[in-house]
Amino acid sequence: QVQLVEAGGGLVQAGDSLKLSCEVSGLAFSRCGMAWFRHGPGREREFVAAIIRDSSTHYAHSVKERFTISRDNARNTVYLQMSSLKPEDTAVYSCACQSWGRLSSVAREYDYWGQGTQVTVSS
Repeated sequence: QVQLVEAGGGLVQAGDSLKLSCEVSGLAFSRCGMAWFRHGPGREREFVAAIIRDSSTHYAHSVKERFTISRDNARNTVYLQMSSLKPEDTAVYSCACQSWGRLSSVAREYDYWGQGTQVTVSS
């Protein structure tokens, strides 16, 4: 059974930092192209960041220079380090695995999803 379990969300103030994690089980994590997406209030789901096996990364323009995605293949875990958080970063953050291992920002290309973790940034 494939499981993606996010952790690390919470309530923070603008300018604070937060680190999310996503532990994957039930599949060959090292082959996954991994990504973080977010779904904020009144907004559609949007791409945040992606990373593939060789640690190549891709970021949404809105988070570049503030967020860092990384992965630990030995721990089957992907991380999202978020800094200089803004109220507009408030959302449910979900991780996803793409079986082909491609670097993609397209949600429909991802096969497995976690339930998400809430991040709330107060002003």
